[in-house]
Amino acid sequence: MITHTSSLLTFEEQIYYALKEFVPNKIPAQDFDNIVLCGLGGSGIGGRIARGYFLQKATCPIEVYSDYFLPNYVGNKTLVVLSSYSGNTEETLEMFDIAKNKGCKIIGICSGGELADKLKSNNYPYFTVPQGYQPRMALGFSLSLNLLILGEIFGENMADKLQDCLAIYEEKSKLQSEANSVFKELISNKENPILVFCDEYYAGIATRFCQQIQENSKGQAFPFILPEANHNVTESIYGNLNSNILFLNSGSNSRTNKRFSFIEKLLSDNGNSVCTMPINGAELKELFRVIYVLDWVSIYLSEAKGVDNMKVDNIEQLKNFLKS
Repeated sequence: MITHTSSLLTFEEQIYYALKEFVPNKIPAQDFDNIVLCGLGGSGIGGRIARGYFLQKATCPIEVYSDYFLPNYVGNKTLVVLSSYSGNTEETLEMFDIAKNKGCKIIGICSGGELADKLKSNNYPYFTVPQGYQPRMALGFSLSLNLLILGEIFGENMADKLQDCLAIYEEKSKLQSEANSVFKELISNKENPILVFCDEYYAGIATRFCQQIQENSKGQAFPFILPEANHNVTESIYGNLNSNILFLNSGSNSRTNKRFSFIEKLLSDNGNSVCTMPINGAELKELFRVIYVLDWVSIYLSEAKGVDNMKVDNIEQLKNFLKS
């Protein structure tokens, strides 16, 4: 199994692979009323981040589903993109069956397994990715392919944008140094939970970081999306929260920026410190940079806690329980 460290040190190879393997599906946006991106955990987060990137570019609704069902209204005017790294995720297989029975257009992303068999036997197009990775460390494949699929539909040249993103990995040592700085500023107590306040552009990446903290570092982490979170979580900030707090804000909306300022002062006045990660907008290159830096933060925290970031014993127990 490829380790997390080695997969990060070679992360750009996943983007190269996606660019090389992608074949246009020749499906224009007018063919669909809606698009549903499906997947669980490390396989599903690529679709969630891709959806966030296209939120204000898409000409039809894009939804993300990570469950055993799809909305009842899907049909022959729906594109369903199914992503399962192993190809054996039971929820994703259920969603495949529903999408097929509803007559949806289907595209798959997997490394093999039962999903590949189903896609092949029904003559649905799919992209095969290399095996040997932990699913959560194969994000470069699923995110790049989801972006390329959506880019073709909405007329945006994502291949050129992904090529531009490759430049950030020419300075991996600089990005690791930044990750180390974020880690030192963010983690006041390595056993405390992590609270991530983000705007909508970074919601998928905030969720990704929380997932990485949970799986790699065996810690609790929770995302809060502004402005919505201002209408509820704000009222929970009385006194010290005994948490490590991270801000991810694209700075794209002046009103949301004011909300971040208010929350930061409220947290500070109640004895909490905040790590605000430097972010330069919501361009694709910046999204990839932030993902990469925060992945390293999760590795550094796992090392500080002395836990094995490759093992997921509880998840394996759950899978065995479900099998029984």
